[in-house]
Amino acid sequence: MSGSVTVLIGGDCGPAHGPKDGFPIESYTELVRPVLEQADMRFVNCMRTYSSRGIRADHAPQVAQPVEMAEIYTNGLFDAVTMSNNHTYDAGPDAMLDTRELLNSRGIQVTGAGRDLKEARRAAIVEKNGVKVAYLGYTSVAAAGSAAGPDKPGVTSIRVRTSYETRGPHQPVGIRTEPDPEDLAMLVEDIRALREQADIVILAFHSGVIRLPRVISDYQVTVAHAAIDAGADLVVAHAPHIPKAVEVYKGKAIFYSLGVFAMTKGFPAPSWAEPAWSHGAVRNHTDLDPDFPLMPYGKACTLSLLAKAVVSKEGVLRIAFLPMAMDRRYRPEVLRRGNPKFDEVLNYMEWASVDMPHTFHVEGDEVIVTG
Repeated sequence: MSGSVTVLIGGDCGPAHGPKDGFPIESYTELVRPVLEQADMRFVNCMRTYSSRGIRADHAPQVAQPVEMAEIYTNGLFDAVTMSNNHTYDAGPDAMLDTRELLNSRGIQVTGAGRDLKEARRAAIVEKNGVKVAYLGYTSVAAAGSAAGPDKPGVTSIRVRTSYETRGPHQPVGIRTEPDPEDLAMLVEDIRALREQADIVILAFHSGVIRLPRVISDYQVTVAHAAIDAGADLVVAHAPHIPKAVEVYKGKAIFYSLGVFAMTKGFPAPSWAEPAWSHGAVRNHTDLDPDFPLMPYGKACTLSLLAKAVVSKEGVLRIAFLPMAMDRRYRPEVLRRGNPKFDEVLNYMEWASVDMPHTFHVEGDEVIVTG
């Protein structure tokens, strides 16, 4: 389209297995790169740190990665990443800041993490063909102590308040989650400011219940709607490691989880051994796939989405997603119409989005999203 640019946005990224494990770094993007090359801009969520100063945390040793593993972002041609997530601070503030500097030195902008809160709140703004697109990162699943402050390194965090409502002796307790009002006001302020600096504003919101399909938390909806009310053109979320619902709100799309772009780790989360998991209360959708031992994130973790936005100075012209799936080498591949996996992803997304206003229709190899 004349005067338009195409933006592709991926979910969680950060394989923990490299050449020494038999996984060349360039292999992770070799199947998806031809599609990425066709876009004007590419964004993704950086889930690891790349530094010689990283602290290997006992609960997440996979976060501290050697510098050469960061090549996945240059191989994927990414213009910007968000580092506002639950793992950015796990290897310590030095590793976080080293990663930010490393990516910047390679021409990749970083949002959502910085030397202080002011820097962490700064959006990536990418311009092509005269169209400026802002990519802003926030999270509501930040690790304790990782939030940035006026004089403290960290990430942009929206804290969540949880309340419980009793509903009688034979009814389950109602659990309500709401974003902290001051933190939400900070996000709204950032988006309103970006409306004066960019033609298109995209919020990357790292949030949600991990591994469990369909479940969307109250606070996610509140934050996403507030972002659009403030002027955001698109909200893309990640963290659950599986795709989740797409909602169209006031004509704007919200992806509540894009799933994994490219991720591996060598061990399941400790929660898999807890009784609710091991005895089957939630295992019908979350069993680990024995064919993908390095993706211990639940059944649907090998299905994924690339969000695609065609935008101009006047706004969003078209929103779609490209269904993706991992192969046995943990490589994401964009699926073509006619491939049974394409239909599997589409059917899964209809199932996951059943409670949300949306319409999907297929054009070529894309699933167009409308209200």
